[in-house]
Amino acid sequence: MEVRVDFDRCEANGVCVGIAPDIFDLDDDDNLHISTAHPPADREEDVRTAIAQCPRAALTEHP
Repeated sequence: MEVRVDFDRCEANGVCVGIAPDIFDLDDDDNLHISTAHPPADREEDVRTAIAQCPRAALTEHP
């Protein structure tokens, strides 16, 4: 699994950070960062939840 961010859509709401803070992070300027584009298998469920809950649909999953 690979997770990608469409930065044109992302509003840095932080929903993903709340769900998977070890994968997603907001810096002091509210820029979203992904710690790894290929999360470990044991984190995929939370990453998929973050993708589904993103209010701007800025996160996508790729094989």
